[in-house]
Amino acid sequence: MRDLTAKFGNSAGKIWKILSEKGTLHKDQLKEETRLKNEDFHGGIGWLARENKIAKEDKENLKLDNTNLTDKIGSDAARVWRILEIWGEVDIHSIQRLADVQEEDVHTALGWLAREDKICIDEFSRFKLKENKD
Repeated sequence: MRDLTAKFGNSAGKIWKILSEKGTLHKDQLKEETRLKNEDFHGGIGWLARENKIAKEDKENLKLDNTNLTDKIGSDAARVWRILEIWGEVDIHSIQRLADVQEEDVHTALGWLAREDKICIDEFSRFKLKENKD
């Protein structure tokens, strides 16, 4: 099992750096500037939302600010967490189908959960909840 905190944390750092230098950017421009893969980009957005550091200015523009994304991403993260709790190890497409959300929203939710240090991924690209450390 691989830990996702470094992967999504690094993505979040790249997004934060670009937004801190350039200010508000369109989602597509930000993705181009960071040169992140789609899954890493959305995972980084989820990470930053969990940290209360990113907000949508309108439908497509993102900026550094107190987040206004908690309702959507937090809700999706709760659905993904519940799926992983019930099913155990699940691939991205199964999560998407079971949660009934778009693939990019699954990645955003996974970024949120990675920031909470709750998930990992195996060598077959199946996501799983981390073992309880208590």
